[in-house]
Amino acid sequence: MNAQAEDPIRIRDYRSSDYGQIMELWNETGLGGRNRGDDQKTIEHSLELGGKMIVAEDTAQEKVVGTSWMTFDGRRIHLHHIGVLPQYRNRGLGKRLTIESLRFAKARGYQIKLEVRQDNIRAIGLYKELGFQRLGDYDVYIVRDLSRIDV
Repeated sequence: MNAQAEDPIRIRDYRSSDYGQIMELWNETGLGGRNRGDDQKTIEHSLELGGKMIVAEDTAQEKVVGTSWMTFDGRRIHLHHIGVLPQYRNRGLGKRLTIESLRFAKARGYQIKLEVRQDNIRAIGLYKELGFQRLGDYDVYIVRDLSRIDV
């Protein structure tokens, strides 16, 4: 009798102790980091406001290998930083994280919105497959460094 190996990757909720590994993952994948305001205080405050962070963890390595961070603005859930470490890609983890994110939004009863780079064709294909629709020709603008604003 062949015993099937248990999947070492599990999707679970964020824990404060994950923060260091998440920063490493986001820096390696170009998703974010402290320089973009993604510090632990901001992440955990967003969770207190009704958001959620889920991680993909390689349980054999005790390592965070993927993330999906959802923030809530009182109107919509915004999906941020869906990413998987390069060595863990092509295993369906991005899809698993996105599906769990959609389940969260559906359970809460809110629309879910995301931004994706135009050249990230694989991610765009996945998002379309899961029901996301392009809003149109919107450009996204941001002010990251408020100290540079003279108002």
